[in-house]
Amino acid sequence: MGSVGLVTPQQMSFSEPLPLKSGAVLADYALSYETYGSLNAERSNAVLVCHALNASHHVAGVHADGSVGWWDNLVGPGKPLDTGRFFVVGVNNPGSCFGSTGPMHVNPATGRIYGADFPVCTVEDWVDAQARLMQRLGIEQLAAVVGGSLGGMQALAWTLRHPARVRHCVAVATAPNLSAQNIAFNEVARRAIVTDPDFHGGHFYAHGVVPRRGLRVARMIGHITYLSDDAMDAKFGRALRAAELGYSTQEIEFQIESYLRHQGDKFSEYFDANTYLLITRALDYFDPALECGGDLARAFAVARQHGFLIVSFSTDWRFSPARSRELVKALVDNRIAVSYAEIDAPHGHDAFLLDDPRYHGVMRAYFDRIAGEGMR
Repeated sequence: MGSVGLVTPQQMSFSEPLPLKSGAVLADYALSYETYGSLNAERSNAVLVCHALNASHHVAGVHADGSVGWWDNLVGPGKPLDTGRFFVVGVNNPGSCFGSTGPMHVNPATGRIYGADFPVCTVEDWVDAQARLMQRLGIEQLAAVVGGSLGGMQALAWTLRHPARVRHCVAVATAPNLSAQNIAFNEVARRAIVTDPDFHGGHFYAHGVVPRRGLRVARMIGHITYLSDDAMDAKFGRALRAAELGYSTQEIEFQIESYLRHQGDKFSEYFDANTYLLITRALDYFDPALECGGDLARAFAVARQHGFLIVSFSTDWRFSPARSRELVKALVDNRIAVSYAEIDAPHGHDAFLLDDPRYHGVMRAYFDRIAGEGMR
């Protein structure tokens, strides 16, 4: 198994306005994306990878600065999603801060940076933007759409929003909607950002500052939810930074505190505060059953021609296996072909990013099956 090697991001501009679910319109926007592997003559072997909250189009390979793609252990020659057989596309969603048009860009209508004025996007809006990119790339139908967490929600939305344009959906560590507890975590993180004195109502760019304190706390909150209690205990336990207690209410005493602060510091250096608000809101809003009176099975009735792989992890308490089983039941109720794997893994929600041989074995088997269909 190897790497796709050195990759260079590409960008596609769109002058046709993108209507958003909120009623707003996104005009003159651009999407950053990367591709790996080769599109076959029939243009039938394309797989779209959708990213989660703080990821991007950089799915696999290495950039010139040395950064490795966030799913490089899954995507590449000989890997479960084999770029020797599939043409893989990673795309950065509108509203993000990694190259696609977002709050840090200039609003063509005003000539000023969007900031807090960037329109709220939903999972469905992102999928519509991705569909336009696929059209530009000459891909009429995707062999599969795959994603984990928020990316899994996008993969599900593809089968509902553009059912004729995708044959398989691979949704990992995801849910049909957020629980009240999950929405609560997102709200606490957002409040940490908007109450930072440097936030300036979302127009902090004009003040030459960044609400780093809020971003640090938001990341610390989020990171706690991505790890299981067992994983956190195994990695840190109650280990102290020093040889003995310092009896301080403000200084770092435990290794877990040091780890969380380090994660928060790193995050605040590269992630945009307005993007964090936008993406967590998109998470909150995703609920395909809402327009069907809460009936999830009815919502997925349009996806009858698809194949699905749903994967969950036993210790993922943010997107628990019970939520994945809700999806499986909705699909089974529609007599839709679905494979389900519940992986007994200790890592919590972050397991979908890790190199677990059982998880990767399931993914490899499913993509082998897609390749075996001839991808026609």
